[in-house]
Amino acid sequence: MRITKARLTVTIDPHLVKAGHDAVAAGHVNTLSAWVNAALSEKAVREQRLQALAEAVASHEAEFGLITAEELAAQARADRSAARVVRGRVPRRAKGRRRGAA
Repeated sequence: MRITKARLTVTIDPHLVKAGHDAVAAGHVNTLSAWVNAALSEKAVREQRLQALAEAVASHEAEFGLITAEELAAQARADRSAARVVRGRVPRRAKGRRRGAA
């Protein structure tokens, strides 16, 4: 099965054209067209994910009410406390503060 492509004329910033040519020269892609096609595919997928996320948030808020700033802050705190360092070092605590101290 042959996939047909559409010819398109676009204007692109020079630094992006250079980046595409560099990717071709480095062997990351075969042609500048393939590099642009991959970039547009990634953008389309990202837009679809953002749309799905917006729909999920809207559905949640329709059922449970608007998500408050306090709920977002509480979730951010929970996310930070549950996070694991996978690269680098764990940050040191400030001097004079003990664990559990207020």
